[in-house]
Parts: sequence; C-alpha cells; structure tokens
Amino acid sequence: MVNLEWYRTFKAIYTTGTLTGAAEALFISQPGVSLHLSSLESYVGYKLFERTGRKMLPTERAKALYNAIYEPISKLEQAEKTFQKSTEKNTPTISVGMCFEMFQATLEKHISSLPFNVIVCFGEYPEMLDNLDKGIIDLVVTPRKSTFQGVGHEPFSSETIVLVGGSEVDTTEFNTLLIQNDLPAAEKWLKSYKWYGTTGDMEHLFRFWELNFGHRPDFRPNYIVPNLNSIVRCLSGGTGLAVMPDFLCQKEIEEGKVKIIWEGENKLQNTLYFGCRKNTLYTQEIDQLKTLLREVMPVVEVV
Repeated sequence: MVNLEWYRTFKAIYTTGTLTGAAEALFISQPGVSLHLSSLESYVGYKLFERTGRKMLPTERAKALYNAIYEPISKLEQAEKTFQKSTEKNTPTISVGMCFEMFQATLEKHISSLPFNVIVCFGEYPEMLDNLDKGIIDLVVTPRKSTFQGVGHEPFSSETIVLVGGSEVDTTEFNTLLIQNDLPAAEKWLKSYKWYGTTGDMEHLFRFWELNFGHRPDFRPNYIVPNLNSIVRCLSGGTGLAVMPDFLCQKEIEEGKVKIIWEGENKLQNTLYFGCRKNTLYTQEIDQLKTLLREVMPVVEVV
C-alpha cells in the first residue's frame, strides 16, 4: 500500500531540487528522504529523478506525477496545519474567513493581541461559507447569508458602496448633470475618465451601475490591480474613478487624497454578518473576535 509520506517527500524533492533541501523542508534525515523516494519509485515502477551531482532533475513521468498530486497533497498539508495541535498546550486555533481588504482595515493590527491562535482565510464568500459549514472555518465576516441549517448569522455592521475618485477630479459638470437629472449625460461623463478595478471581481461596479443606470456598464476598467486597497493608493491625489465600500478609503477621504464622487440616486448598502456554526466549540474565542471587530469597524449602522 502506498504511503502518503512518500508523495509528500516526492513533492519536497521536486520543489527544492535536492535531497538535502527536501530533508530540511520536512525535518527528517536525508537517508529517510532517499528511502521514501526509492519506495515510491518501486511502487510506481519507474524512475522519477535523474541525479546530476547534488541536483535531482525530474523525469517526464515525475512531472506528470507532480501535476497529479500537487493539489491534493497541498490540501492535505493545509488541513494538517488547520487541525494539528498547537505548540502551546491547550491553546485553541480559530479560523476566520473575510475579504483581504477588511482584514487589513480591521483585524491585522490587533491580531497579535489575541490570546489564541488565528488562521485568516481569504476567498470567495460562497466557498468560505461552505467551509464554515464543513468545520474548516469557525467565523466568517460576510455580506451574504448561507442556507446551511447549522450556520447562524448575526448582523453587526453595514457598508455603503460608493463611487470615489482622486482629489484632482473636477465634479462641477457632473454635479450639474445630476441636478438636471440628465443621467445619460452623467453616465457619459463618468465613462470619459480612467477607471480602476480588481482582478476577477467587478461585482461592486456592476451592482452600482445597474442600480443607478438600469443596466450593466458597457466598459471595462482601464487599470486592473490586485485588491481594493491598491485602488485607494492609485486614486490618491489623482484623477481616476472606482466603485468600492466607503470605509476602505475613509482615512484617505479625511486626508483629502480621495473624495466621494457620488453615492448614487439609489444607495447600495450591504449588511455585514458574523457567520458561525450554531454548535461551535469556540464560543468564547469567537465572541472575543466579534467584540474586537465591532470596535474597529468604522461603520456601525445595521440595515
């Protein structure tokens, strides 16, 4: 029967390129690495590496095997990190799911003060809620509710999605068009500017546009950057436009680097929820996280 440690060792040799590097990565002896590799080669029936000096060069069969096992082995290693016992006796580990930008704006600067271990997970909300139900994540901060029976949702805050721009954007003409209720001309004015967006996520822009103009935007942002915080930095002091939650650029608005161009004729607001399992074993730790997030969230009105 195949030993999963053989595959883990194979992956380490493949990524480090040497037996010594694999041994250091896995915290085992080099003879142990050699034993795992020879056992796996005997099991699969062919050679996986060509030895040239100290370097281990993967064969074509090894490359195919690596592509086949990389994702499942990586998931097993992540599960091991999530569920392994803490190095500190009796210290629980809480997994928290939230968007990257919210983590930076809220939890990042306070995480070291927590008396328990924390794993912060990023991803799409449906995936995080699914992992919450499965027990992989313990708490999710989300604008969406799940339908899982074992998961409860508690509203605690809200965010307003607004159209923002750099401080050098002249809105005189745009404001006049809004007063005249000339939305087609206002839309044309907006499209004359350079826009910023994030990789693979245009939901804020799409929803804002549909709510205020009755259709999806017929353009794509000119500049695609990694995340919403990057957009704020790009906008600061410039003339670009973007749609995002207002609390993410509150500091820059107060400093005059970014300004709210338009909240929309119809405001786009999201209620933010704490999602956690109803039968969680970590009620005390989760309540502490909830208290912290309530204190640091700049928006407190629940809609």
